[in-house]
Amino acid sequence: MPLEKIPNVGERAFLKIGDKTLVLFNVAAQFYAIDDSCPHQGASLFSGRLEGRVIQCCAHGLRFDLTNGYLLNSSQLKVATYPVEVITEKVFIVMGSGENHG
Repeated sequence: MPLEKIPNVGERAFLKIGDKTLVLFNVAAQFYAIDDSCPHQGASLFSGRLEGRVIQCCAHGLRFDLTNGYLLNSSQLKVATYPVEVITEKVFIVMGSGENHG
């Protein structure tokens, strides 16, 4: 992933990887990558309000935990999350195919 795409602490970046659109969050120097569509009705989560490690969808106010993707206080609804690895200051999002996209 290009260095200029990596968000600073407290910021986020919009990424297009293949046919997926993701949001990469930097929370307290930890990276979290999620799908940019709310599992409820597909609204973009990029512009949602971030509180700690919780992102709030601006469409209906649903709040998701960035650490596991689950809707707060529920295991019914989940946004896809992707492991993020930082290797010598490069950030890799680990997609399901087992390949590293950088």
